[in-house]
Amino acid sequence: MTWTDRREKFRAILAGSRCVFPATVFDPLSARMAVDLGFEAGVFAGSVASLVVLGAPDIVLLTLSEFVEQAHRTTRAVSLPIVADADHGYGNALNVMRTVEELEAAGISALSIEDTLLPMPYGAQGKSKLIPLEEGVGKMRAAVAARRDKSLAIFARTSALADTGTEDAVKRFSAYAKTGVDGIFVIGAKTREQIDAVAAAVKLPMILGPVPPGLADADYLSQKGFRLHILGHAAFFAGLKGFYEALKAIRAGTPVKDIPVPPHDLIQRLTRAEEYRRQTHDFLGGDQGHRD
Repeated sequence: MTWTDRREKFRAILAGSRCVFPATVFDPLSARMAVDLGFEAGVFAGSVASLVVLGAPDIVLLTLSEFVEQAHRTTRAVSLPIVADADHGYGNALNVMRTVEELEAAGISALSIEDTLLPMPYGAQGKSKLIPLEEGVGKMRAAVAARRDKSLAIFARTSALADTGTEDAVKRFSAYAKTGVDGIFVIGAKTREQIDAVAAAVKLPMILGPVPPGLADADYLSQKGFRLHILGHAAFFAGLKGFYEALKAIRAGTPVKDIPVPPHDLIQRLTRAEEYRRQTHDFLGGDQGHRD
């Protein structure tokens, strides 16, 4: 399956009538788990990428090249459409163009560019700020201009609902919707009134970030034009906890045989062991076995 084929699968989601919950993916095995479980899309977040690649918090220390390399490792392992959270595009509007070019070449099916002032400037005291609307519009226009494969979907993202209020959020989303982007990415919604206001102003497909439990209603979100709802990255952190607890048990003297591990057939499936066995037989003249 080509990159364009995957992007068209994602566009079919955007053209549909229901809200999909994508899986957090960050490497080949996590992406294959998502496929194995029947997810229709994956999301590769900047925050998770920073943890996986650097072991660092989400404070924009990750570089574009590091993000793209990890994205490519993930996309090449599956035919699953994957959405990349490209943060602020790693700089100004020209850097945004480079970001789009690199992620498109890496096989990403969709990406979002946000209008947060990043990295956090001196004296910000931990409070996020937004760039001027005119600069945000320039970034979104640049992202659209940089795209070569027209099936690649580009989303304009803002956290204005949380940072500057509903009125400014609606103003920003309305302006970004006119730049040629394929949809908008809503972050920081706390109430149905906020969601209703955005949905009334913008008629493009929408992605919704994490919201309070009462708003995570798939039917309601579908009716409002949301086609993806990112629930957060609990699966990633649960995996970290499981790995930590297993190491802790081994360190404490628990026999390895008593450590709960995935069933053998699942590992075989996720690593595509049978496919490699066939290739070994066809191209190396027999089953060479597998090293531990």
